[in-house]
Amino acid sequence: MSGRTRATPCPPTRKRQASPEGVGPVRTCVGCRARAAKADLVRVVAVEGECVPDPAGTLPGRGAHVHHDPECLARAERRKAFPRALRVSGPLDTERLHAVVVPR
Repeated sequence: MSGRTRATPCPPTRKRQASPEGVGPVRTCVGCRARAAKADLVRVVAVEGECVPDPAGTLPGRGAHVHHDPECLARAERRKAFPRALRVSGPLDTERLHAVVVPR
């Protein structure tokens, strides 16, 4: 070779972390920031300035997830996590979400 050095190989990519239960998709709660199985969380979608629960996961648009725990919901509201996670400007009404998020 004419004075050239070999390019260093790219570092290995980060391996995916295993899900907590070992099976199924994993999401992060916007309230407590803990990772949990998608089935253990409530999906929330912004519709016309309101946080709408989407338990079936069929509503279009960007979704955020929160535990079925009033403390996680209160923490997400206090941190203003829903507008940030759903990428909307301004506050969102969470009244309908309070009816769904109850301790299991």
